Amino acid sequence: MMINDVGTFGAQLSAWAGSALPNLIAAILILVVGWWLAGRVEQAIIKLLGQRKEVDRTLSTVLSKVCRYVVLILTLVIALSQLGIQTTTILAALGAIGLAIALALQSTLSNIAAGIMLLWLRPFSLGQFIECNGDSGTVDDVGLFATTLVTFDGIYIFVPNSQLWNNKIVNYSKKPKRMVREIFAISYDDDIQKARRILLDLVRSDDRVDATPEPIVKVKELGDNSVALDLRAWTNTSDFWPTRWDIVERGKVALEAGGLSIPYPQQDVHIRSYEASNNGSGTLMPVGLPTGNA
Repeated sequence: MMINDVGTFGAQLSAWAGSALPNLIAAILILVVGWWLAGRVEQAIIKLLGQRKEVDRTLSTVLSKVCRYVVLILTLVIALSQLGIQTTTILAALGAIGLAIALALQSTLSNIAAGIMLLWLRPFSLGQFIECNGDSGTVDDVGLFATTLVTFDGIYIFVPNSQLWNNKIVNYSKKPKRMVREIFAISYDDDIQKARRILLDLVRSDDRVDATPEPIVKVKELGDNSVALDLRAWTNTSDFWPTRWDIVERGKVALEAGGLSIPYPQQDVHIRSYEASNNGSGTLMPVGLPTGNA
């Protein structure tokens, strides 16, 4: 009896192997080829995007990984289909799972999408000084979820990418040149042309200041206590702060050495003395003015 059962099982196993084994082998081959193809696609995308200077390295890595996983998922679906498994139900289940994950990680996915856009459009790069939504600092790292800044006094700032993407970004280091602009005040009694010559000679003697565009000094406004001169000169972005600090300090010294004064806000107060009148009314009358009837 047992021998008959073993024989029946063997016959059924042989029949199953004869019909299912080719499909199983084909599914395994599909998985192997798909795995190899996913790796080649990943390397090809990294190589292709790596040749483009406008594409950030982090972005090329992310895109290559996404393409790799897409190929692997398609390979798995094809392999299951080869085994006779209904892939429609699997795809529907994967879609439902993906939707649930997307809803649960909405803010995280928003940061990822913003990070991809920031890496693609590149409004800033590593080492550049930016300002956004009240935070400013040098870009230390740009990731998929957040960007880190380091302020000038060494404070670490962790900024989610969605905040950067949804707000105005001011990049102080994007352009190679920056304008140094400073206001110098002189007295109304001083010679404007002389002050202009002193300031222009000062900036033209500085090797960090560009000759083109030519530095200018113009009267900005006539203030309450002084005449405001607006000095404008261009320099390399990397030299902006040292150049500006030197121009401010040396400008004051040069103007004073040239006999010009730098006034400061002041007010003249005139005091008049009052005394009580002797007419009994208690009214305060200025001294020296008539206090009674003519």
